[in-house]
Amino acid sequence: MAMTTINTHNTETLFAELDSLAEDGLLRRLGPAFARFMASLGMTAASQILICTALSELEGRGHSCLMLQDFVSDPCTLLGLSTEQWQILADAANPLPIDLPAWRNSLSNCKQVWAVGNEDTQQALVLEDDRLYLRRYWRDENQVAQQLRQRASQKRDVDIARAQQWLDKLFDASDKSDTRAETDTSPDWQKIACAIALRSTLTIITGGPGTGKTYTVARLLALLFALADNRERLRIALAAPTGKAAARLKQSIDDALSGLAEKVGATLPLAELTARMGAARTLHSLLGATPNTRAFRHHVGNLLDVDVLIVDEASMVHLEMMASVLAALPANAILILLGDKDQLASVEAGAVLGDLCRNAQAGGYSSDTVTYVAQTTSEVIPVEFLGIGSALSQQTVMLRKSRRFSGPIGTLALAVNAGDASKAIACLRSNEQHALSWISPAQPANILQLAIDGRSGAEGGYRNYLSLLKRKPSDKAVISYDKWASSVLQSFESFRILCAVREGEWGVSGLNQIIEQRLKADGLIEGSEWYEGRPIMVTRNDYSTGVFNGDIGITLYDPLREKSPRVYFLEGQAVRSVLATRLRHVETAYAMTVHKSQGSEFRHTVLVLPKETSPVVTRELVYTGITRARDYFTLISPIPTVFEEAIKQRTQRASGLGSLLNEADNSNNLE
Repeated sequence: MAMTTINTHNTETLFAELDSLAEDGLLRRLGPAFARFMASLGMTAASQILICTALSELEGRGHSCLMLQDFVSDPCTLLGLSTEQWQILADAANPLPIDLPAWRNSLSNCKQVWAVGNEDTQQALVLEDDRLYLRRYWRDENQVAQQLRQRASQKRDVDIARAQQWLDKLFDASDKSDTRAETDTSPDWQKIACAIALRSTLTIITGGPGTGKTYTVARLLALLFALADNRERLRIALAAPTGKAAARLKQSIDDALSGLAEKVGATLPLAELTARMGAARTLHSLLGATPNTRAFRHHVGNLLDVDVLIVDEASMVHLEMMASVLAALPANAILILLGDKDQLASVEAGAVLGDLCRNAQAGGYSSDTVTYVAQTTSEVIPVEFLGIGSALSQQTVMLRKSRRFSGPIGTLALAVNAGDASKAIACLRSNEQHALSWISPAQPANILQLAIDGRSGAEGGYRNYLSLLKRKPSDKAVISYDKWASSVLQSFESFRILCAVREGEWGVSGLNQIIEQRLKADGLIEGSEWYEGRPIMVTRNDYSTGVFNGDIGITLYDPLREKSPRVYFLEGQAVRSVLATRLRHVETAYAMTVHKSQGSEFRHTVLVLPKETSPVVTRELVYTGITRARDYFTLISPIPTVFEEAIKQRTQRASGLGSLLNEADNSNNLE
């Protein structure tokens, strides 16, 4: 290909402007550093250096790539800069390509960019279909798309008669507390999900709170166990992105299987299945993470020893992790992904579940799928869900009826998810059954009152668990002490303050500080760093102590060693403890971010919004915060309009995964 001559500019001027924006906190410092690295490889055009910075910036915001069209049409919105700030950068990088074809041509002719279709010399950047990637994200995205397509298309033999027999037994309507009314002709999507999961090595089950995702999976596990050729050798693994989510998954499935065991009796020894499954693990633990590296013990050359893998809270699984899971999974193993497609996407790059469930609402089921479902379940998929969907669509089921989350909190969550700000505001102001409350305009004092004693109709702030600290058992036997520690932890887990942002007086850092100060002033806590009762969150995986990012614990004194602090963690109904001084990466956790709360549920949840609108304060964040509440939800916002603006703002993540999933296999040259 003929190379065009690029008019270079004084890149040092551009670097100076980029450094200035980074100094002001408008860009990550990594962006200019990455651009300098690309310059050291021979990238001399200032316009290309500018787009390298933009690519790095977007990666930090969760995008897996940079869409050239978005960059060309509105760089200010894309980067979160004012018109004046962008113009300074544009002037420093002058001349910029004038339109999309010119940008495409400039990047295609850059030696540091591999334009797919040209010769690949392992450049750091990849350009494919007007999407610019860091190579590792391009590789991960293509590998995930390829493997998911293969799994969705890979059909398993199903004994229709046996499947129907067991599905009817496992989904006997008499065991549901809210049997469908005679006039309700909607299908049983839970039963359909189990049937569909039998015929492929991939199934995606999505749905909001209370739609019964784990209820469904428990029955799916029983179904797979019943139909297995060799039950004694069926290997099942349960996993989730965080320790908290993993523990909840295991507890929910154990409870569901226990109830199911009474129903099916000796015909299916579900107690044996439960015992052999073992504990649910974090994905890092499942794959065998290697400390201080990105490598895992299990990979394509050392596969996981599983037949069925259940991954809960899949919305939290980022692109790189999904690629690692798929690479380590045996080709014939069944993968079940569970999650709420409308929740916040992962903190790191990618929105995998959102991309996979892009058309879940519509269904798009083929005539073959409809016939199969009717044969195995006797359920009829309504005509509005028929279509010519992809192989992935045939293996995706959206659970559409909430059996638990139908009160005021559920109504509010649905209104927010639908983008109906007026209805959401009306819900909050109704205060039906004291379930909802909206404090706005608010002052920090409002939060402090809630943090200590809750509110009228929804009592139960942190005073409750701190009061239990004063009732420490005189018996220092381990069993008695652990039972008391468990009650302290469960009391703390009933209430939580969630923040949209980390910094500032309305963020995690500011609120944790003032709450801690107030509790000390009221005599509810006392001591220095590791005071008794201090709640902590683990902020980094630590395999030496067996704690993981997102785990929540409470500091209590060792009953056998005077004033020796240990941090106790709940593991199902049991507790385990770690010497406090061994925990290197922790922070106080009276308040936590909404992101960190995913996979958790609290009896009373308080969501705190900041003073100003922000790209991170979105509909998905508010929805996720609301759906952490079981009985009571309180919204606190210093400025009333921030809530309304958040509902209008959707999270948009640049990704090519959705497009790749519907394309023919074009994964040549993958590393």
